[in-house]
Amino acid sequence: MMLQENIDIRYMRQAIRLARKGLGRTAPNPAVGAVIVKEGKVLSKGYHRRAGAPHAEREALKGLGGKAPGATMYVTLEPCNHVGRTPPCTEAIAASGINRVVIGMKDPNPRVKGNGVAFLAERNIEVKLGVLEPECRELNEGFVKHVCSGRPFVMVKSAQTLDGWTATVGGDSKWITNDRSRRYVHQLRNHVDAIMVGVGTVLADDPRLTSRLGHGKGKDPLRIVVDTHLRTPLSARVLTQKSSTGTMMVVGSQVKGSAIRDFEQEKNTVVTCPTKQGRIDMEFLLDILGKRMVTTLLVEGGAGIIGSLMRGRLVDKFYIFKAPRLLGGGDGVPMASGPGPRMMAESVSLRDIRVRRFGDDILVVGYPDYTALLS
Repeated sequence: MMLQENIDIRYMRQAIRLARKGLGRTAPNPAVGAVIVKEGKVLSKGYHRRAGAPHAEREALKGLGGKAPGATMYVTLEPCNHVGRTPPCTEAIAASGINRVVIGMKDPNPRVKGNGVAFLAERNIEVKLGVLEPECRELNEGFVKHVCSGRPFVMVKSAQTLDGWTATVGGDSKWITNDRSRRYVHQLRNHVDAIMVGVGTVLADDPRLTSRLGHGKGKDPLRIVVDTHLRTPLSARVLTQKSSTGTMMVVGSQVKGSAIRDFEQEKNTVVTCPTKQGRIDMEFLLDILGKRMVTTLLVEGGAGIIGSLMRGRLVDKFYIFKAPRLLGGGDGVPMASGPGPRMMAESVSLRDIRVRRFGDDILVVGYPDYTALLS
């Protein structure tokens, strides 16, 4: 029994590695991997490459001509049992002769939720559910958040000195972290649907906000600039560079249409949002992004935006880099700005902490525990 458990874990890990290849490319669909095994031999593999392309299960079966009698399929997410852009995967599995399906997690989509498992069981196919479920849920945390709430999964990335500053008093932040840390950030960008910064970051750094992984492997996310008064120059690199994706400028309702038209060129768009206390209403913006099928959003600044998101309890995950540098003083740029809690008991704790090192830099990854504030 324990031997079979280890075997199931081994092949599910393979399926998870396959699924990761689709991250940032499948929205609004999940990233899914599938491995077909018989008598200890991997017969075929597949993963969901992009929305509209064959699902992982069908991709794996395609390599076997749709037939795999007596085999076991390992798949990271419950197979679909409804007609979308592609036919139901459950029907293809049943027709293939597969007699056992090992599933990482149930699909939270109300159109699926348990239906795929029930369909397979009714056809006398053995189903095992929940193998490496935490890993499978993290793999698709963006999909889960989007399908359950209609909003993207919001990740905040911050690079800081040991004493907590993200830039000097003059706004200089190049570079706090080392090359290895910055390469990892490009990997994060490669795996998300959109990346967001404020106009202050654009004016200070003129960033490209692209995924530069070498050998053309990186996929550029949608670039979002929160610019209430539309101060971004038309020459900014986020607007003018060659990229497979465009830039979305988010402006307040007071910005005139004549100014907006100058920015709506080629792939670039402008979205108007209401404001709260002079700042873009972040909840309204997240609703817009969700409707535009953005499932994962990486926020890289600035301090005002991160502060607004934190006060609204809208952040789902933090990536905080700490570099062995000290600025001293109290007039640098913090990770978040705006009114904060007066008491330490009102602070947000992080759970499920992971710590990594990139040379001398330290990365802390964690999820905010908002439930503790409600008790």
